[in-house]
Amino acid sequence: MKSPCTSVAARLLALFALAAPLLAQAPPINYQSAEIHPDHTITFRYKDAGATKVMLNIRDLPKQMPMAKDATGVWTVTTQPLPPAIYNYIFLADGESRLDPANPHVAIKFQNVTNLLTVPGASPQPWEPTNVPHGELHHHFYTSSVVLNLPNNQDDYYVYTPPGYDSKAKVAYPVLYLLHGFNEAAYSWTDVGKANYILDNLLAQGKIKPMIVVMPLGYGDLNYVTTSEARRDQAKAADHYKRFQQALLTEVLPQVEATYHVARDRDHRAIAGLSMGGQESLTIGLTNTDKFAYVIGLSSAAQGLPTNPDLANLNPKTANLRLLWISCGTEDSLSEPNHKLADWLKSKGMTVDYVQTPGVHSWIVWQDNLVHFAPLLFQSK
Repeated sequence: MKSPCTSVAARLLALFALAAPLLAQAPPINYQSAEIHPDHTITFRYKDAGATKVMLNIRDLPKQMPMAKDATGVWTVTTQPLPPAIYNYIFLADGESRLDPANPHVAIKFQNVTNLLTVPGASPQPWEPTNVPHGELHHHFYTSSVVLNLPNNQDDYYVYTPPGYDSKAKVAYPVLYLLHGFNEAAYSWTDVGKANYILDNLLAQGKIKPMIVVMPLGYGDLNYVTTSEARRDQAKAADHYKRFQQALLTEVLPQVEATYHVARDRDHRAIAGLSMGGQESLTIGLTNTDKFAYVIGLSSAAQGLPTNPDLANLNPKTANLRLLWISCGTEDSLSEPNHKLADWLKSKGMTVDYVQTPGVHSWIVWQDNLVHFAPLLFQSK
């Protein structure tokens, strides 16, 4: 792992600082804040005697849950039985976001922080570390001449190498470029999504080919995530997407191919992403079919893709994709746009695997997606 530069370290410290105001009003803990019961219901508790209304927001469920206050000022609610998963949650006290002060497990994003709570299963889950050979994560920093508003122009990406990775192997490794969503960062697929453990377990089960996985920071302009003005400005938003594509293809990809023993042909490259990263992966993949034979969009922010002029001449014969895989949660607000996108692609003669997974716009869905699309990559035909 390369040593982090000062500017990136400062950026991460700033993200950690987001948690401070969420915890500032938390009193001393003298209660169990999240109690998982044998039937997989969970009782959540949060103490705030001065609040008039507290809601539990589990980001992985469709609705927030009202909590009830007792005489000591502790607010409580018990959920329905929940399947094994890693859940993102936060408390809303009179509309203000508050972290669980008794839970140190958090997901740090550019705009907010949430708590993480694992509901275990009767057997190890795909995203859990198990007694199998483990791959390695490598963190790379580089100076970008393309991406705007990075501290000192320092960008970063993570690389997963499979167990037993051999830089001198006779056959080069295929590579998957795996993109995160809006408000997330290069570390999100592993810190929150546990993608490295999923890949370890799939490899141990013989379900996937050994592959290199590259997880870059997915912004062409960092202001796109840090300022609302950049997102409201259509020209700036379009420039963000354009610059990220340029950074991926002209900066990250060449560095990966110079550093790792990866194949350099389209049949051994895949691109996948979730939400914002889903739009990026579909746009980049479908407009660069000479570089990617596998294109995957997960819960993609894909409403504008059918009107993208770069896709007007999309042709199934010249594209010659080995896999075009689109999925979305059934309760996700993006479900209908993704369904329409799949239908539009089919109307152009493209072969599309469209998959609906129970759930909302959530890491639970995207982890399940990875479990199911990874075995389809780089298989002989």
